[in-house]
Amino acid sequence: AAAAVAAGAGGLAYARVGSDGATLEGGKALCEGLAPVAAALIATCGAGAGDLILFGAGEEATVNKALDRVRQFVAATLDMVPPGQHAVLWITEFPMFERNAEEDRLEALHHPFTAPNQSDVANGGDITKARAIAYDLVYNGVEVGGGSLRIYRRDVQEQVFDAIGLSKEEAEEKFGYLMEAFQYGAPPHGGMAFGLDRLVMLMCGAKSIRDVIAFPKTATAQCLLTAAPGDVSEEQLKDLHIARLPRATALDATAQA
Repeated sequence: AAAAVAAGAGGLAYARVGSDGATLEGGKALCEGLAPVAAALIATCGAGAGDLILFGAGEEATVNKALDRVRQFVAATLDMVPPGQHAVLWITEFPMFERNAEEDRLEALHHPFTAPNQSDVANGGDITKARAIAYDLVYNGVEVGGGSLRIYRRDVQEQVFDAIGLSKEEAEEKFGYLMEAFQYGAPPHGGMAFGLDRLVMLMCGAKSIRDVIAFPKTATAQCLLTAAPGDVSEEQLKDLHIARLPRATALDATAQA
């Protein structure tokens, strides 16, 4: 339950499958409420007599995150993850948007230049419900790479800006150059970035990425190997037209700003 709460859930409900394999045992209110669908629920979970079913309730994103943390906690506690295994998968079914609850609007899940799945928007399909052509590469439960195909048509880009609440004026001011380029026939394009240092960390069994990168920084952003950042000479400051102010003067200027 603590793992679920730490991930944002209000708690973690549970029920045990009865000896008959078709009913639930546990909290009275929960089991009575689920009684009409108990058999279907048990079948969907693939549970058997004596198995424990854990429940989350609330916003889909919160429940998914909380139950994922519970899944990882249970797997680690019961030693269900074999050491030395290599599990790799692609995640491709990302939605185009997610809802910003605080601002009550849609946001691009990846970024607002990700192309929508063509089959989802064909024949006037609702772009706000479309999947994105985006992909993540996951190794042993950790993302080690990701990317997407990009929008290359002005009309599609305008639909995305409209979906996230960007007015035509704002879109033109911020990204007019991009949409103008699309009018001249930008080719389909995309890309992917790999976190090679993260991948090396996982393959080496290291606990921190700092154990495998060449110049790890301290918590204060200092490099112990090269002693960076170092002092800057007056000549360098002069070349960059930067004035060095006494500490008290700099603090006063910051406070006034």
